[in-house]
Amino acid sequence: MKDKFSHLFLPVTVLVLLIIINLIKGADYFSITIVNGAFYGNIPNILFGASELVILSIGMTLVTAASQGQDISIGVSATITSAIFVLFVLNAGEVTLLTIVAGFLLSCVAGLVLGVFNGTLVSIFKVQPMVATLILLMGGRSIAFMIDGKLSPILANDISNQIGTVIPGVPIQTPIILTALFIAIVAVVLKTTNLRLYVESVGINPSAARLNGIDPKKIIFLTFLIMGVCTAVAGFIAVNKAGRHDSVNLLKFIMMDAILAVAIGGNSLGGGKFSITGSIIGAYTIEMLNRTLLRLEVEPEAILAFKAVFIMILMVVASPVTRFYTGKVLDKVRTMIGADETVETEFPDGNTSGKKVD
Repeated sequence: MKDKFSHLFLPVTVLVLLIIINLIKGADYFSITIVNGAFYGNIPNILFGASELVILSIGMTLVTAASQGQDISIGVSATITSAIFVLFVLNAGEVTLLTIVAGFLLSCVAGLVLGVFNGTLVSIFKVQPMVATLILLMGGRSIAFMIDGKLSPILANDISNQIGTVIPGVPIQTPIILTALFIAIVAVVLKTTNLRLYVESVGINPSAARLNGIDPKKIIFLTFLIMGVCTAVAGFIAVNKAGRHDSVNLLKFIMMDAILAVAIGGNSLGGGKFSITGSIIGAYTIEMLNRTLLRLEVEPEAILAFKAVFIMILMVVASPVTRFYTGKVLDKVRTMIGADETVETEFPDGNTSGKKVD
């Protein structure tokens, strides 16, 4: 049981540290108010703000575990899929729930196409994942810009507004509900299929996986398809939150936060075993870090520098070298404690040495 949850030690520790800092800043940190029938406060705001990052971190975890690399095009891919969604909705005439659902499904198809593109380069042509996804990173926003018609179209309808904010009569903000639903679907898939086993097997040793009947190419390709769906869902939530499509700034730099969430979650960036739970906690931790820095009145321009320092410290603490020496120190301490307990043990006859007394 201890080993099962050991990977969560780092993300939970960082999360607790940030909570303590915020409590020192103000004891009302956990206060929640109801505005127009919906919950608002620091905690709901963190859950709301991290929606897209949580979803993308799940896909990034699977891609990293299987391909031993990262997809750095996820923010751009989400921009393209959301541009297609907006284009469909605005050209559909009357906007109904069916229109929104159809537009969302179309954006998921676009996400799958992008996943096929990246997955083919990585699984079939053996291009390193970060290099393969660099293509979309460089040109993807231009594609989204052309889909937009060189404009920033506005989603001026009640349904999109409710998806991005709250549904009347529901106290929880809609993006939080959609994120929870997505997490539940992923949990069911991992529980009822062999996806986890196959992904971890390919990430740990592709050759051994192949000898056991698992095709590494298919598994890596599948993870990029899943990543494509994740980008479509994240883009859908982001564009409805914003109420308009901004090809330049939508989910900009989120790929770095997603990679960091995977690392904070106790996952190896070199592939292999993974923890979706850890990545989810890591994503919420990053959102809390962003808001904590703003609460400490750090200038927005300086937040990236503070995050860089934080990441550097975090990576050093989580590095294999630090863990190795920390383990050695802990083993030495346990040995010393065990030796002291042996010496002080007293037997029924009053002898503390353990030798028989005549």
